[in-house]
Amino acid sequence: MKTAQIVVLGVALGAAGIAAYLMAGSEPPPPPPPQPVAAPIDVVEILVAKADINMGQVVSANEMHWQAWPTAAANQNFVRKSDRPDAIQQLSGAIARSPMVLGEPIREAKLIKANGSGFMAAILPSGMRAISTEISPETGAGGFILPNDHVDVILSRRDKEAEKASGVDVHTSETILSNVRVLAIDQTVEEKNGQRVVVGKTATLELSPRQAEQLALSRQLGTLTLALRSLIDASAPPEADDGKRKRRAGAIERFGQTVIISP
Repeated sequence: MKTAQIVVLGVALGAAGIAAYLMAGSEPPPPPPPQPVAAPIDVVEILVAKADINMGQVVSANEMHWQAWPTAAANQNFVRKSDRPDAIQQLSGAIARSPMVLGEPIREAKLIKANGSGFMAAILPSGMRAISTEISPETGAGGFILPNDHVDVILSRRDKEAEKASGVDVHTSETILSNVRVLAIDQTVEEKNGQRVVVGKTATLELSPRQAEQLALSRQLGTLTLALRSLIDASAPPEADDGKRKRRAGAIERFGQTVIISP
């Protein structure tokens, strides 16, 4: 063996010995600090939707189930198993007044027992009426009006009093109803499968009894057009419509006669 190789081998053995000595004499690393134990979360079982539920759908027992929910996050309007263990059987057969998604807590405000009535009567709020009016692509915003949108109702008609005074045909338009909710287009009550346009022949509106009378009368006076409102405007408080001044005057002309409308 050459001298250089002997020197290198000696240096390597010496380095290994020093490393072994240092490791043997060093203290072992301290143990890791104990991990904090999470406090158990207090939970309560609440009733949730087991599948997506559409508005107007009859909810069956198979579409509801109990699920653990943090007690601190459980709203007082949620249905709790500790308070109503038979809630699934009690609510089975109710009609959904608004859509619910999978896993959403079920609130009784979103359900109603129809007792044999149709789903439209079930989803209609108390004190309101459903009334339909004919529409076309020209009078229904080209088919872009969907259920739950808000619209203004515009009446276009001939002004016979002005025609008598001027001797020429005179047509007027006025907004007779503002910010009313569309309940359905034909028999479609909600948007489905990403559908963005519903071209129908009939729009069903949610109106007060007084507004329903006004719409029924206005259908005999001229042509009704639905003007779609933006989502921002639809959430604003109802505004006074453009025809309020004429209604305060107390009369609307119909076929050459005067029809009194009380304020």
